[in-house]
This record gives sequence, structure tokens and C-alpha cells, in this order.
Amino acid sequence: MDEATLADRLRQLGLSEKEIDTYLTILDHGEAKASTVADDAGVSKRYVYSVSEKLDDRGFVEVNDHVVPTTIRAHPPEEVVDKLTTELQALEPALTDRYGDVPEQHQEFEVIKTRTTVLKRIRELLERAEDEITLSVPATLLEEIEDELRETVDRGVLVILLVSGEESPEEERFDGVASVVRIWGENAPLIVTADRRQGLFAPNEMLVRTNSGKRGIAIAQEQLVPIIVGSFFGNYWPMATQAYVTDPTALPETYTGFRHAVLQSTLHLEAGTDVRVTAQARPVRTDDYATIEGLLVGVRQSLLAPTRDTFAVENALIVETDDGETVTLGGEGAFVEDFETRRVTLSSME
Repeated sequence: MDEATLADRLRQLGLSEKEIDTYLTILDHGEAKASTVADDAGVSKRYVYSVSEKLDDRGFVEVNDHVVPTTIRAHPPEEVVDKLTTELQALEPALTDRYGDVPEQHQEFEVIKTRTTVLKRIRELLERAEDEITLSVPATLLEEIEDELRETVDRGVLVILLVSGEESPEEERFDGVASVVRIWGENAPLIVTADRRQGLFAPNEMLVRTNSGKRGIAIAQEQLVPIIVGSFFGNYWPMATQAYVTDPTALPETYTGFRHAVLQSTLHLEAGTDVRVTAQARPVRTDDYATIEGLLVGVRQSLLAPTRDTFAVENALIVETDDGETVTLGGEGAFVEDFETRRVTLSSME
């Protein structure tokens, strides 16, 4: 099992990226001082103590605070696996008892008849999103979902927002509501997608007029939702005017949503930051992932004005690798770029 797959498995157990890095560093040492772990994992000593307490509670490590200096010892992996297995097996009776009460699974297609249901589905998509939301919404509806949008942004989700039917709201209006905002005076349809997995489409008339007779549709089919994303970026996003862009985030930062990595790469390049890219990627149309590392030398993107793309939905990182080769990294489903990427870490070289 390669390191990327190992990290994915640990993430499924509820560990964050930094917790995974810290735990793997402790494993590499077997036992080490907190300062050593902090240096090797690239985190603060205070953070190591905090994470180690959580890992201790879950049985991954033992914090030896009775000695000076305090050391952290990794439990043997077989003990950790046995403990986790026992905990999971203990869940089985309770889960079995409740199995008959499991709610109906999400339908692949749902016809939506009311504005109330549209709002409910939007809020559900915002709550479930892990990487990315694209949203085209009438200005009259924005206030009703603003709190949910702020919560989504606070979770670190990329929120790309198009507000239709409004000409010139103040930029401060969108601070914390979205990552990038464009406005368009025309009445665009409502479009929502979450993580390229679930989507929602509704005519504008359904939202601004009662008893319009119009219907919306919710889609939960991975093959179709990217088409909605393409329509959003190809047909509506270019027609709107940029109104707000978030600030560059502090680095290092890891992204599983590729568009988010492209956005932050663009912002850091514009700010003059020298950025190092570490990506888990594979040559397009192959199955073998490897680590690509190097200096970020450019982007191709359709998110920010001025765009730097050669087609409407293009988003790519241009990296000069440590071997001196220049390669292009694309996101999920990439076919134009050299590599398809599933995880990107951006680090400042300053």
C-alpha cells in the first residue's frame, strides 16, 4: 500500500490531514520527543501535544508525560488494528437493530414542485459538500441561504457563486459568503452542484413567482452532474462580472478539490509567492499514482478574471518538476493535461 492510499484509509477513520502527517511521523520514529515530531511533521510543538492526546484517546499512541522531556510512542500497528476491529464489531448489534429504520436512499432523479423544496435541497447540498459548491442563485434567494453558505465556507469548502438579477452589490456583501462571486443582471436559472456528485436545476420563474407551474430537478448521478458543472462554467459564468474574490490562504495547505487548488495557486502567484507543489497524480489514462513535486510556474484557469484558459472549463497547474521537466496537472477526469490529480499540497518556498 502506497503512502497516499494509507493516508486515505486513515482519513476514513476520521483523522485530518495534519493528524495523519503527525501520526505517520510518530510511526516513523517509533518513539520520539514532541519537538522532534513537530520538526519532521512541519507543525508546531503545541499542535503535536494536542493531536497526541487525541491519538492517545483512540489508542494510536501513548503519551509518556511522566518523563522529561515528554515522549510519544506509537503503539504496535497490530494492536491498533485489533482495537479498531473490536470497536467496529461492537457496533454491529446496534446497527442491525436500527437497520429497518434506515431512511430511503437518495433517488438518482427527483422532480421538485415547490420553492420550499428547492430551498431544502440547496441547504442539504451545502451541508453535505466536502470539496466544492457551484451555485447560480437569484439575488432574491441569496439572503435565505446566506447562513448555510457561510458555514460551508467556514468548513473549507470552495464556494463558487453566481448571483443573477442584480447589477452592482457592494463587494463587502460577499465576504465570508463565497470564495469567488460573479454577478449578472439577467435572470439565470438556479444551478447547484456539490462535489461533482449531486446537482439541482430549477427555472428562475419557479423561484421568483408563485404558481408558475415550473418544475426543478435534483440529480444524484456522478456521470451527469459534471455536465451541469460544465454548463455553469461554459454558459453562465463567462457572462457575469467578477464582484468578489477571497484572500490567499496561509500555506501549507492540502486540497482534494482540484479547482480549489487552482484558485489558491492563482491567488498566490498574483501575490508574488513562490509556491511548491506536491501532488498525488497519475499520467492520464493510466492507473499508477505517483508523487509529482516541483515549482508552480503557471496556471490555466477559468475561475478568476482575467481568465487564463484555452477552453471554458479548463483548470490546470503548470509545474516545473525537480527533474527540470515542465508538466501540467489536471483534476478529476483530466485528458488534456499530462497528469490527473487527486490531491495537491501547496507550500510556500519563502
